[in-house]
Amino acid sequence: MTVLNIADRADWLNVPSLQQLLAALSEDGEEARVVGGAVRNTLLGEPVGDIDIASTTLPQETKARAEKCGFKVVPTGIDHGTVTVVAHGVPYEVTTLRADVETHGRQATVAFGRDWQTDAERRDFTVNALYVCANGDVVDHVGGLVDIEARVLRFIGDAETRITEDYLRILRFFRFFAWYGTGRPDAAGLKASAKLKSHLQSLSAERVWSELKKLLSAPDPSRALLWMRQSGVLSQILPESEKWGIDGIHALVRSERDLGWKPDALLRLQTIVPPDAARMTELGKRLRLSNADKARLEAWALADLPKPELSDTGLIKLIYGGSRQALIDRMKLALVSARAEAENDNQAMMRAGQYSRLLEVAETADVPVFPLSGADLMKLGFEKGPELGKRLKALEATWLASGFELTKENLLASLS
Repeated sequence: MTVLNIADRADWLNVPSLQQLLAALSEDGEEARVVGGAVRNTLLGEPVGDIDIASTTLPQETKARAEKCGFKVVPTGIDHGTVTVVAHGVPYEVTTLRADVETHGRQATVAFGRDWQTDAERRDFTVNALYVCANGDVVDHVGGLVDIEARVLRFIGDAETRITEDYLRILRFFRFFAWYGTGRPDAAGLKASAKLKSHLQSLSAERVWSELKKLLSAPDPSRALLWMRQSGVLSQILPESEKWGIDGIHALVRSERDLGWKPDALLRLQTIVPPDAARMTELGKRLRLSNADKARLEAWALADLPKPELSDTGLIKLIYGGSRQALIDRMKLALVSARAEAENDNQAMMRAGQYSRLLEVAETADVPVFPLSGADLMKLGFEKGPELGKRLKALEATWLASGFELTKENLLASLS
């Protein structure tokens, strides 16, 4: 067991309500420690999000002690030993120490315990099984500190055993590697993931997409995607990428860094799947994407790439008649491609400049609103019906042809 103190770099640990909760859960021979991502990220110098706690107290005792402190308790997973304690608006997930009695490839039957070594060994990766006590002492039962130092993502114990306990761990292996790993993924983890990849089909679509989206949101997911491709895992969950290639992700990440773009999981996805509307519709259904994400992918696949020499007005016309986001996605990927070719191609350099200009227009331009409505024509004596609709469409076409210059008065005057 290795111990290190991080009190001087874990501001989140010194929050009074967290200290109060840890103290309450550690009275009368019990003990509570923070575990997982908060400890890992502090050691890696990364931002800390959720704070999870492991405790020897049984769930009902955890609930009683937290409520005695005046905190709200939500039984979010009480059958598996987990309650969420909300202390001054901050949620802390508190889970009783456990041992897996029986695993089912996703959910496990557990027995509550008091042994920290056993609790650590049932977790997924060494870097996620580090504990920190209220005073800042980090306790390592599985060699996680060494792996943190080397930025190695390694399963605890036998990789195949860990994966068969929960097949989602295959995707978590690549997701955590994308965020925190360096070099080549752990060989045993890679081999086990490749061997057991067919079991990914047993997972819910929502879980798969959640992991993939988090992976695609990493600062640079390209190495993880490469190893997912090599192991066959990527084709298993994203067959659309199989004959398309993932090379475009490298250029996109470079452009994001150079141009100050924020990582965009959907745009990154677009670099590794074909712009085929039918296949994007199927992808959206299969992975149960949100309506907004499905609509964005489908619109991107249907949109035509504007010509680089298009005028500002011409681009605004396209935005008026289509999807602004789809055009932005198309032009961003075209700009990325042109930048990648520009080192040895003057024409590509010119295209990059043109698409950069068009992108600025697409992202900032106000799109005019057609100044007429059916009510305006009815005031002039037109009857409601198909003929009125045709007239309105013809006037809208005239207005577009004028480059949005014709006013409401101009258009009405053309009817007389």
